[in-house]
Amino acid sequence: MTATVEPLPLNGKLTGKTAIVTAASRGIGRAIALRLAADGARVAVNWHRNAEAAEEVVAAITGAGGTAIEVQADIGVPADVDRLFAVTLREFGGLDILVNNAAVIATPSPLAEVTDADIDRSVAVNFKGTFLALRHAARELRDGGRIINISTGYTRYPSPFVGVYAGTKAAVEQFAISAAKELGPRGITVNSVLPGITDTDGITDDVRANLDEFIGMTPLGRLGQPQDIADIVAFLAGDDARWVTGQSIVAAGGLV
Repeated sequence: MTATVEPLPLNGKLTGKTAIVTAASRGIGRAIALRLAADGARVAVNWHRNAEAAEEVVAAITGAGGTAIEVQADIGVPADVDRLFAVTLREFGGLDILVNNAAVIATPSPLAEVTDADIDRSVAVNFKGTFLALRHAARELRDGGRIINISTGYTRYPSPFVGVYAGTKAAVEQFAISAAKELGPRGITVNSVLPGITDTDGITDDVRANLDEFIGMTPLGRLGQPQDIADIVAFLAGDDARWVTGQSIVAAGGLV
């Protein structure tokens, strides 16, 4: 069962900053949006299909005294990505933090059975959509900004049947390394976070059926929670991580 994550009164390290979190209506994205807001950031909560869930995230943030808006956009559609950034800039007047969390996790399939539709959708969201968001950030992020890409532990822990997902996410990590070198002179850091198996509704039935096995292989002896990932993103988004860029940080309890 996915843990409920609510904003906590923290230290306001991100007060005055504006963040976009893609796919922020549930799971890891939701936890990230709540955590950044708790640290004082104004947050654009991006969603694709679940308006009610996005509204709940915004309500949780504003109810705790924070500032947030919800913006519908399919990250796999270029015009939607354009609108996400345009609305955020119009409402908040600038941008400091981009968290590229949106992803398509295709149903695990043997290589011979992967469909063209699975490939096309994964490339549209994970590869092209992330790159388009990065391009916007390169144009519009204020100097000293932060970009955090959410990748996957599968790029470090090779597994069968997830080649399309892992392959597109490996590209995301390379985007970050290249962007870190390009944007560094402006004081912008770019990093990737690689979650292991995390307790969200995105866990496939096959993985959920073998959770005890995965937990047994994890040195810290438990399943990851969305808050675990959100806390790492919050660190990378703040000034404490000013000397960290171009890195891929594995967050999997020691599993990968």
